[in-house]
Amino acid sequence: MIPSFAIGRLPRIEFGAGSLATLPALAGRYGRRLLLLTGGRSFTASAHWPDLAIVLKSAGFDYALLHIAGEPSPEDIDAIVRDQREGRWDLVVGIGGGSVLDGAKAVAGLLRPGNSVMDHLEGVGPELPYRGPTTPFIAVPTTAGTGSEATKNAVLTRQGPEGFKKSFRDEALMAEYAIVDPELLASCPPDLIAANGMDALTQLLESYLSTRANPITDALALAGLAAVRDGLLAWYQGGAEAAAGRERMALAALLSGICLAQTGLGSVHGLAQPLGSLFPIPHGVVCGTLVAAATQVNIAALREREPSGPALAKYATVGRLLAGSSLADADALEALVATLEAWTGLMRLPTLDRLGVTAADFPRIVAASRNSSMKTNPLVLTDDEIEHILRWRLANGPSSLGGGS
Repeated sequence: MIPSFAIGRLPRIEFGAGSLATLPALAGRYGRRLLLLTGGRSFTASAHWPDLAIVLKSAGFDYALLHIAGEPSPEDIDAIVRDQREGRWDLVVGIGGGSVLDGAKAVAGLLRPGNSVMDHLEGVGPELPYRGPTTPFIAVPTTAGTGSEATKNAVLTRQGPEGFKKSFRDEALMAEYAIVDPELLASCPPDLIAANGMDALTQLLESYLSTRANPITDALALAGLAAVRDGLLAWYQGGAEAAAGRERMALAALLSGICLAQTGLGSVHGLAQPLGSLFPIPHGVVCGTLVAAATQVNIAALREREPSGPALAKYATVGRLLAGSSLADADALEALVATLEAWTGLMRLPTLDRLGVTAADFPRIVAASRNSSMKTNPLVLTDDEIEHILRWRLANGPSSLGGGS
């Protein structure tokens, strides 16, 4: 029998090259006063912004343009809400990477109620239920990684020794429209392609293995992983197939957001929260540097404690998909880890020590990793197993992933 499951609200999706051109018409459905949030400068410095600005002006829109540089903090969101609340904006539009979309999502949720985002952040405040009302929100991603255009949570970061990376989460925060235009990704540099691409891959893999996965998310996750297989290295390496690879990765990122919003994630994202708040490490870099090691550790733990469960078979399915060949389960598991490790090396994802992490930091990282993402990992990892993931990504750790795969 198929277990019961539910699918939450999704945005209406406009996907395809040139789909940014649909933004004015879609925005006009909500009014003529727009609050636009973008990144530090990449979008406004691109060829796309002057054309969009002309169209918005000619269509009679009144807009303000604000910038979110880096991963937004609760203080950043509260300041924007405080400064813009009197603007009586009809719509918030986020155009940028995952951090910009998360920030815009939080601003849209709080412009009308006007309270602090700290009231709603999971695990760090009173965790009051969100009552709204929200301001309508349109998400336009310019990177292919987080899938934030299709999620209901805004991830905010306070960095430092007492830092955190937590979500403001409610279905009302979901974008009305996600406009996914692969042409907006053309200026992404290789290091950003690598980090964001491995983030999308990790989200698809962890959604597929999540204890809350269902037949619909399984199908979408496998489709997304096939897009990563065919698109990520082609885009990263450039050449004749780069444009096709870019389109595939735009789709993969979108599917990863849809899946994670329904299923939750796993051990890599459990570790990404403390690593991203205690250290100034971009989220995609954390995912890219840990996914091979975390996969190996999860496979080893499943073989030891749940050898007949469904998760090992799912890992093998992904191994066959990424290898593009028919393999027995044991060989597919080895191929999966080997593929992830090879991609990590080929795209030069840095080891943890290069990112400022030492073995002395492991206890507090492990202690802070038991968050919502870790709760949907295919099995409960021990503290030693979680530390093993971290240790493998120090420069002086084992040169390759062995044992249990």
